Amino acid sequence: MPTNLNPEHKEGKVATAIEEQTAKLPSDLFLWAALGSMAVSLTLQIMGRKKESLFVGQWPAPFLLLGLYNKLVKLEGHD
Repeated sequence: MPTNLNPEHKEGKVATAIEEQTAKLPSDLFLWAALGSMAVSLTLQIMGRKKESLFVGQWPAPFLLLGLYNKLVKLEGHD
């Protein structure tokens, strides 16, 4: 499977190192992190801690994006 469709484009050393490490993480870790942060946000909302609830409530989208990135790195590989 070709990992580099554009030979003129190379990832930097930092990006390659990060991708190598994050590829070791299970993909469902990010899904559970997103669901867990939603549960924490709901709990904080019920407790009346509105500002903290809104702060934690913004975490699921980045967790899901990180999970998607993780999955792409696993499927497509890196340079």
